[in-house]
Amino acid sequence: MKKMILLFALTLSACYPVVHPYEPEVQPALIFPTPTDLAYIDPSSYPTAQASVSAQNQPVMSGMDVRVDSVTIDGKNLNALVCFSLPDSSDWGILSARLTYGGGILLQEFSTTLVSVQEPINGGAGQRCDTLTFLVPPDADLTNATIVIETIGATPRADDYCAVYMPKIQQALLARGVSIVLQCADVNGAQVMQIVSFPPEMTQQQAEELVYSPEFYSIQGNWEFSFQLSQ
Repeated sequence: MKKMILLFALTLSACYPVVHPYEPEVQPALIFPTPTDLAYIDPSSYPTAQASVSAQNQPVMSGMDVRVDSVTIDGKNLNALVCFSLPDSSDWGILSARLTYGGGILLQEFSTTLVSVQEPINGGAGQRCDTLTFLVPPDADLTNATIVIETIGATPRADDYCAVYMPKIQQALLARGVSIVLQCADVNGAQVMQIVSFPPEMTQQQAEELVYSPEFYSIQGNWEFSFQLSQ
């Protein structure tokens, strides 16, 4: 009887499948390109060089003296070290500039990086130096190129309107026959420039557009600097 029961158990176990532990599907390994698989760029296509700058008889406009101390090419970046005098304590910077090269190619997009700044002291002019950067292609012909600084402008601080700019703005408006009257008033302990009156044919917005026009906070060039870079 025991033999029959054992035989029956063996027969019954053979009817069920064998269950194996779960084994995850093996994914093929990802192959990333190595540096040798990538396109090779010849470093000589983006040289590094420095040029001498010709800047004779540059104009001094409204007390703004501008100079370019050096021009270098570093990769795709054409960098010019531009220094200019600061007539007051406002935040002055280069607003517009252009680079011409290769017989007439014109670039007007640029970036600036602050290098140093010396605030005006005791009525004397200060100085700010920025790196002016243009992006140029590797085959750019820079053997006869020119950088033109067109406009340098200021971002007035809140107290500069009364301390620095209001007399200049008022005088310019009167010289044009525009009867806008300005004054400074104490608001919460600070001097604030206000428009007291303006012509009846003018709206408040139009008066403010005139008073706060960028022309009162910028100085027009042009300051031109020629240089030669052999690549």
